[in-house]
Amino acid sequence: MNLLHRIEHWGDTHHPAWTDAVRIMLGMLLFLKGVSFISDTTYLSHLVGGLRFGLLPVVLVHYVAFAHLMGGFLIAMGCLTRLMALLQLPILVGAVFFVNISKGFSPLNSELWLSLIVLILLLVFLVIGSGRFSMDEYVKQNAR
Repeated sequence: MNLLHRIEHWGDTHHPAWTDAVRIMLGMLLFLKGVSFISDTTYLSHLVGGLRFGLLPVVLVHYVAFAHLMGGFLIAMGCLTRLMALLQLPILVGAVFFVNISKGFSPLNSELWLSLIVLILLLVFLVIGSGRFSMDEYVKQNAR
């Protein structure tokens, strides 16, 4: 537990302001991807489990859409950033290693590169947290 607290403290003290803009853009991207998944659930269900019907594909489709919507919104606001990044990680690992890598490492495979960049950014924000311009910092400053 001591190591976890030291990583959190290092992330809170070494957080330049420009990373807040990157966090907001990442949150908006995840939110828009969630809206895209909700508007075309057949595509998402095809990615998750094919066209067969069952409980697991339905649960995964709803988890992915809800996690992207809520996680993207909360990451953009800077509220519970580390937790929301942690909830996004299984989705992005699945997207990178199981869904998009089957199409190859072609420069034309933009979904793979986007998923890889988002995965790396989620790992970064899992360590450094939300930053100065966030709801977490606002609550911390005004909780007296």
